[in-house]
Amino acid sequence: ATTKAKDLVRMATARVSILEPLTTTQVEIEHSGLVVGGGIAGMTTALELAAGGFEVNLVERESELGGNLRHVYRTASGDDPQEFLRHLIDQVKGESKIKLYLDHEVADTRGFKGKFTTRIKGPSGEKSEIKHAVTILATGGQEYHGQEYEYGSSPLILTGLEFEALLAAAEGKEPRLIDKVKPAQLALRKEIPDDVVIIHCVGPADRFCSRICCTTALKNALALKSMKPEAQITILYQDIRTYGFKENLYTRARELGIRFIRYDPDRKPEVQIGDIGIVVQTFDQTLGLPLALNPEILVLSNPIVPSDGSSQLASTCKTAVDGDGFFLEAHVKLRPVDFATEGLFMAGMAHYPKLMDETIAHAQAAASRASIILSKDTLSAGGIIAEVDARKCVGCLTCLRVCPFDVPIIDEAIEGNGDIQGAAYIEPTICQGCGICVSECPAKAIDLLHYQDDQIMIKLDALLTGV
Repeated sequence: ATTKAKDLVRMATARVSILEPLTTTQVEIEHSGLVVGGGIAGMTTALELAAGGFEVNLVERESELGGNLRHVYRTASGDDPQEFLRHLIDQVKGESKIKLYLDHEVADTRGFKGKFTTRIKGPSGEKSEIKHAVTILATGGQEYHGQEYEYGSSPLILTGLEFEALLAAAEGKEPRLIDKVKPAQLALRKEIPDDVVIIHCVGPADRFCSRICCTTALKNALALKSMKPEAQITILYQDIRTYGFKENLYTRARELGIRFIRYDPDRKPEVQIGDIGIVVQTFDQTLGLPLALNPEILVLSNPIVPSDGSSQLASTCKTAVDGDGFFLEAHVKLRPVDFATEGLFMAGMAHYPKLMDETIAHAQAAASRASIILSKDTLSAGGIIAEVDARKCVGCLTCLRVCPFDVPIIDEAIEGNGDIQGAAYIEPTICQGCGICVSECPAKAIDLLHYQDDQIMIKLDALLTGV
């Protein structure tokens, strides 16, 4: 151990003898933020930033704000989310520091933390340019609409949101999905069904748990029971996941007589539409017998999937997504609202499916993280970064292909090896100092400051020669 310690000290001393000072520069930042998505997460983030005194550009691809919350008429606790949504929209529209862009999408973006330039495209194709220091992606999610369990073949087969709209219409409200639930009402020739079957874990829910489906299904089932206590409700499930205090919903549902029948993933329910209406065949594992159910309404508790265009936006902003298409955080515990790319953050269901209170908390966290950058006058750039020696660069594009952060570019204004026009350039404010481009460059034209070749080799000399 003593001999090893001497070797390590000798190697470190040798390296220190030829180290060069690292320099940093101060870069002025744009004191405004860009929030993409006008749902509850995007609006909450924008309001939090505006409350901190920062200018905010809020971009929404649809013609109105609200996102998925526009189709939710009851929370798990029984509150009215529409009243909260109206209040939130009024706050956003009345906030002078929030500039609202409806019917707009992100066309392209460039720059780095503190100095982004993003072009957005309007409904008629016109483009506007926004300069900002941070970007928060709050594009939300959407309810999955697939063809599993004969969805789309009968007006009596509804998704969770459509069933919620049906209940809202029965209470005298005017749900936005009224055109989809009217056929079900006409087919039943009454407002409230007597017999409902709800199937969980539909489609992509075989691959990942959408977290909120069970809670939402129980919320709607309890709402139906409160409106019509004699209604017969059967829930076919693989696993009930009502985490936290939502477990109370499951307890209440059982107390009110809602039936729960577990099915095996390898033996899923089958749905047929015949002369007698909808027939759901399943196998009761407790009884060990097949069951045939004949509900008036079949509800599919469909999962949340990434919203349309989120993958394209991730490609445009050079951010990572997970295997299911949701945005991937830099670290699941330490940086749950940050992307690996500096200056970009996420909020809400674009990250993964969340209930409303979780979405608000996540949006507030994203705004808090973004405020750290916005509150500064300048940002330090430099340090341990990759640096290109243009005299050696042959413009082979290797560094452009291997960099996981898409930092290197070919600058036509720089002369490369042999006086060729165009050489690689690495923006010091964006470089993460990972060194991948350094190891891959065939011309050895890139150095990683503080880890240059001679600074590494002298350690080996000290180790092997003992001097």
